[in-house]
Amino acid sequence: MHEHDLANTPTSGADARSWWEARYAERDGVWSGRVNAVLATVAAGVPVGRALDLGCGEGGDVVWLAEHGWTTLGIDLSVTALTRASAAAVGAGVEERTAFVAADLASWDTSARFDLVTASFLQSWPVEIPRADILRAAAGFVAPGGHLLVTAHAAPPHGGVSEEMRAYRFPTPEDDLAALRLDAGWDVLEAAGRPRTATGPDGHEHHTVDSVVLVRRH
Repeated sequence: MHEHDLANTPTSGADARSWWEARYAERDGVWSGRVNAVLATVAAGVPVGRALDLGCGEGGDVVWLAEHGWTTLGIDLSVTALTRASAAAVGAGVEERTAFVAADLASWDTSARFDLVTASFLQSWPVEIPRADILRAAAGFVAPGGHLLVTAHAAPPHGGVSEEMRAYRFPTPEDDLAALRLDAGWDVLEAAGRPRTATGPDGHEHHTVDSVVLVRRH
């Protein structure tokens, strides 16, 4: 998903759900289906276990994690996206290591704890989600010794975005780290911007930067 209402007009969880359902209904596939590069790098460096993907969309990250031995739960607002995610898991032969739940992350909760919790580009425009609250809740889902990874657009993701989106205040690593409100029971392993090259809808390459926050619970 993608974050924040550019006009600063509050919307309910139901409004966000409707907007994203309509977005996914526009075409057969919205995202590439490939794993996010930051997640792949981080997951390769930590012990395999149970993972939770918040805002999993069409399941690219969930399927990749399952293919690499993780038992993974994906949560998203959109039933349409999760139907595609489930089909992708079946197609990859990893359905036994994946599960998907349609839920509003603003209110979703679980007593389960995970070795890796990831939120990749959990941002929403032009509808608002309570992103800071969701990130704080995400920290509570991390098991002792586990990791939380938050990757966000820290700049326009490609050159073809609207002028309205260019005016959006993208989160910095410092913003997201502050949103987590971590206590002394955590180690901050990374809070930095990572430059990358992206290809826009017009096929042109664009230099952008991602905000990456990686923390570990003691």
